[in-house]
Amino acid sequence: MCGICGEIVFTGHEASTRAVKAMMAKMTARGPDTSGCLLQGGVVFGHRRLKIIDLSEKARQPMVDSHLGIDIVFNGCIYNYQELRHELTERGYNFFSSGDTEVIIKAFHAWGSACVEKFNGMFAFAIHERHSGRTVLARDRLGIKPLYLASNTKKLRFASSLPALLAAGEVDTDLDPAALHHYLHWHAVVPPPLTILKGVRKLPPATFRIYEKDGSFSDTVYWKLQLRQDSDDLKRSEEEWMDMVLDSLRHAVRRRMVADVPVGVLLSGGVDSSLLVGLLAEEGQKNLNTFSVGFEEAGGEKGDEFYYSDIIAEHFQNVTGKRLGNGARHVRVDECIRADHQRPGRQHGHDHVGVILLWFQIEAKRQRQFEGFVHCSATARVHPARDTAKSQAAGAIQHHRPGQFGNQIPA
Repeated sequence: MCGICGEIVFTGHEASTRAVKAMMAKMTARGPDTSGCLLQGGVVFGHRRLKIIDLSEKARQPMVDSHLGIDIVFNGCIYNYQELRHELTERGYNFFSSGDTEVIIKAFHAWGSACVEKFNGMFAFAIHERHSGRTVLARDRLGIKPLYLASNTKKLRFASSLPALLAAGEVDTDLDPAALHHYLHWHAVVPPPLTILKGVRKLPPATFRIYEKDGSFSDTVYWKLQLRQDSDDLKRSEEEWMDMVLDSLRHAVRRRMVADVPVGVLLSGGVDSSLLVGLLAEEGQKNLNTFSVGFEEAGGEKGDEFYYSDIIAEHFQNVTGKRLGNGARHVRVDECIRADHQRPGRQHGHDHVGVILLWFQIEAKRQRQFEGFVHCSATARVHPARDTAKSQAAGAIQHHRPGQFGNQIPA
């Protein structure tokens, strides 16, 4: 992940680089590789980068296309950027980098607000159009990538995390009673645009927002989940549905292999993460690293699921299982809470602390085994009986039909 932030001033005065640099400093964990700040009169963009696609300096952000007069900061990944790049090249666009950030710039110039309908991925981005003075904010369909906002009649600030906005100051930190109501009733979920603080809002998922120079804005909701069955669906057999689900999973995993760094999996040994390992192995992913997080036993309760994750890691070719935690690091509660606040307002729990532990481990070994880390995460778990653990842990990827994953399925 990366971290984006910025300030847009609507009064004609110059924006504050101080505020944006304070927000950037709060998001170092989101983007430890490089950082950048860009001032264009009443607009300042800031970026913390984790290198995933196009590791060169040409893909550094904020990215400026001087020819088109467009600036951008972007967090996420556009999985179909190569197809879109080819389409845009045929339309006459030239590229100076090889990553997905520049594709967003060209796509916005070519198709305007409709560009987001063409993106297959997870994203949050801000675009400044110099000739019009407009600023665009956009977020992916499901709101996977966060984007927090703090605004008044004079200016707007945005950031990938709520603590980053607070670091810039001038935010009403009183609790929002409606958000607190939702948080307590819906298992720690605060629906957009609310956040737990009165002075901070979230850009809703699937929203393309255009800010004019005077601070007025308009929203376009470019996607809505459609849940319906047609007559063909009602005629499908269970076998057909199973094949369609598997094909969709294969397609989704294939998309997420788009990276210029190694791909890894957080492996619990449960259904979801075990299935991801199987699908990646089927796709021919080489030197796949799996990471499993555990804790010390407490009160006679087992603190890890290594027994199950080891079964999966050991039975696939080109897979290296790595254990993290279990005494390798004494976790400071304040660090975990602070890091967990980087999440986009969803529920909190021990799985998130496990992810934080993973980051601590990788950061401690900054000798660059990876230039970055792409992970396919899965948090659903199963807890089969110990005496049948092997068959049940492997069953998630075995029960459909023999041979679906070639010869790599555990016996």
